[in-house]
Amino acid sequence: MKYHHKAFVRWDDLDAMGHVNNAKYLTFAQEARFEWSFAKNPIAAENNEFLKMVVARAEVDFKNPIFHGGTYVDVVLWVDSIGNSSFSMTYEVKGEDVLFARVKTVQVAVDESVAKSRPLKDEERAFLQQYLEENK
Repeated sequence: MKYHHKAFVRWDDLDAMGHVNNAKYLTFAQEARFEWSFAKNPIAAENNEFLKMVVARAEVDFKNPIFHGGTYVDVVLWVDSIGNSSFSMTYEVKGEDVLFARVKTVQVAVDESVAKSRPLKDEERAFLQQYLEENK
């Protein structure tokens, strides 16, 4: 299963080159990931431990520039793999018929009491498994 998020492109997201600044694509991914992990996760209603993760890696492949602010783009996300204490995700930032960027991130679950990674819990794995789309 994939999760779909609408991201608003603000006019001030455009840079001096007249297109959306490269850093904004990570913001689009972050907003989609937060909405997905909070709004769609039944665990979050009872316990916010799922949100206590850090991004350990992020990469962006820019495909086509976004030239207009004041509009929405679609951010589609899914889980690529699930490890012991981490998982990787892919996000596609799209327009109607155009792929603007593909973002990949790796999140690591963190135990804040010791500031170290922790194993994913069974209920977290179950939530992630719903969005697992291997080899995409």
